[in-house]
This record gives sequence, C-alpha cells and structure tokens, in this order.
Amino acid sequence: MKELLFLLADVWMIYAGFSCGWKFIRRYGNYLLGLEWIVVGTSGSNFLLWSLLGGDESSPLYWLAYFFDAFSRSVGVTLILVLGLLRVTNRYHPSRTTDIGVFVLATAAGLYLQQFHHEFHAGPATFYLVVGLLTAVFAFWFAMRLWWAGERREAIAMALATAAGLAIVIVYDFFPIPGDDEYRTTFYTLALATWGTQMFVTYHAYRALHAHNVFMGVEPPLNRRADARA
Repeated sequence: MKELLFLLADVWMIYAGFSCGWKFIRRYGNYLLGLEWIVVGTSGSNFLLWSLLGGDESSPLYWLAYFFDAFSRSVGVTLILVLGLLRVTNRYHPSRTTDIGVFVLATAAGLYLQQFHHEFHAGPATFYLVVGLLTAVFAFWFAMRLWWAGERREAIAMALATAAGLAIVIVYDFFPIPGDDEYRTTFYTLALATWGTQMFVTYHAYRALHAHNVFMGVEPPLNRRADARA
C-alpha cells in the first residue's frame, strides 16, 4: 500500500507538470512557468521509471533524479516561479535572453548541487531552505493579490498549497519523518503529492488572476494578445 501511494503521488505530479505546463505555454505564452512545470513532470517520469526498474543507485536515472531535484529546488520553483508569476501581478515580460539565462543558471545549479545528495551538507541544505522560505513569502503575497482581486477560492487554495509546500521544504533536509524507511518513501509520497498539487493550484490561480486583469482592462484577452516577445 505504501509503494502504491508513492506511485500514485508521482503519477499525479507527472500529470500536473505536463498538463499545466503545456497550458501555460499554449494559452498564455508563459514559457518560464510552462517549461519549469514540464521539467518537474519529466523529473517525476524519470523518478517513476527508476523506481519501477528497481531503484538501482548505479543507474544514470539515479543521477538524473537528483539533478532534476537540485535544478528545481535551487532555481526552478524559486526564481523561475517568481519571474513567471510576475507576469500577472506586475505585467513583467522577460526577454528571451532572460528566459534562457535563468534556465542555464538552473542547469548549472543542478549540476553542481546534485553532488551533495548522498548525505547531509549544511551549506546546500541551508541554501534550499532560505530560497524556499523566500519563495513562500512571494507565493503568500500572490495569494493576497488573488484575495484582493476577489478570487477568494483560488487565494485560499494558493495559501494552503504554499503552506504545505513550505512544510516539505523545512522537513526535506532537517527533520526526517520518524519511522520512515531508508528510501524515505513516506516523505517522498507526501512531497510528490504536494508538489503536484502546488503546480495544479498555481496554474488555476494564475488563470484566475489573468482573467481578472482582462476584466479590469489592464491586459488584452487571450485571442487578441500580441506576441509577448514583441
């Protein structure tokens, strides 16, 4: 049952990552959030395949799992998330150079930080905690913007998902779950389910705030939007 719940949580995260990521790109032209969501979906697919093949630590899939983890925890669901959400809060449209630059930075961070996964390292763990806390502050502010816009349901969902994600950030390196197995199955089940829910909720929160902006006349409707890169 524990392994089944783990697999279901991973499949949920994969679905949320690919489906919402594609919608971010196709409907809103938001490549920052869209590609990061797809990266997380790819990470979940790799993790699922590695688990189903027996979890061999000598497999390249094992290295990829920690690369994707470091990629997203360092820059992907921190800096890239913030820049992507700024489009509907401050109508910030980064250049292609910025888009490419942050993904290059995330790749470099992933390549460097994945080496520390074997055991606890205070420096990287503290870094993940700090950037996670700062991102959570922004996400709570984003929830407040939804509330002020009258999108109460999405605001509450965003706040709850952010709180759950913050709990995962804190527990991840510093507070192992008592009684968990050596593979941290219980923790990763909770983490995967939470990350999938965060992506799903964030997409719908973004959609709600975009619709509010269109209603207020500060952003054109989707079918009349000019090329965001122009």
